[in-house]
Amino acid sequence: MKLTVLVDNNTYIDQYYLGEPAVCYYIVDGEHILLLDAGYSDIFIENATRMNIDLGRVTDIVLSHGHNDHTGGLPSFFERFTQPVRLFAHASALLPKQYEGLQVGSPMALRDLPTQAEPHLGTKPKPVSDHILFLGEIPRVYAFESDRAVGEAQAACGCCWEPDTLPDDTALALALPDGVFVVTGCAHAGVCNTVRYAKELTGKDRVLGLLGGFHLFETGDTLTQTIKTLQTLGVERVYPAHCTSLAVKSAFLNAFDTVEVGVGLTLEWPPEI
Repeated sequence: MKLTVLVDNNTYIDQYYLGEPAVCYYIVDGEHILLLDAGYSDIFIENATRMNIDLGRVTDIVLSHGHNDHTGGLPSFFERFTQPVRLFAHASALLPKQYEGLQVGSPMALRDLPTQAEPHLGTKPKPVSDHILFLGEIPRVYAFESDRAVGEAQAACGCCWEPDTLPDDTALALALPDGVFVVTGCAHAGVCNTVRYAKELTGKDRVLGLLGGFHLFETGDTLTQTIKTLQTLGVERVYPAHCTSLAVKSAFLNAFDTVEVGVGLTLEWPPEI
């Protein structure tokens, strides 16, 4: 299995890729080639080209949630590539969202998807491949991660707006021989909730790594509890990215084996796990 960061806020020194405040990860598991999220724009396509990655081989797209910094590149993907793909997302991920009067939801609603896209929408966990699990709706069990609303979402009736608690936020669990590796988009559901659920679903006690946006920006009690809980959950290595501030990354660096994430980062399993 192999994971490559196609889009992140950060770019490495002397590696000439494009960055933006968004997420797109390219993951290969045997015959399944998937994207977790599609960034904010079309730069994931340019970065893939520079890395000699053929997105025409992608078989699956997984959306971590419906915000436009994770779904914005969908129109560009479907304009450029015509192969059949399965689209995995929470049932509410493609519904309208707004924040301070701005539209921040997916540029494509369910009705806008082309015929080549086969929607797999739901709240339950689903296998994407032999070793990759879509977590579905993540239970919120930790009190310090309970208040996670961001902006507003269109109500089911379609006639009004309500606080968006991001029930559509999900993640991927990579089930590896020696444990689980968790990949988040923004972790609006709470990064500890996400890791706990990934362990429960995969039955793997060892958490080899945690990569993605943690949606943490400030130091203080919530961050302290987050770090302690992740340590209790057995997280061995962290890769904080996207919506994780420098102050928070610094705190993680002092608490865990921490890896800098940037566009072009590549992880491969095996060899040494």
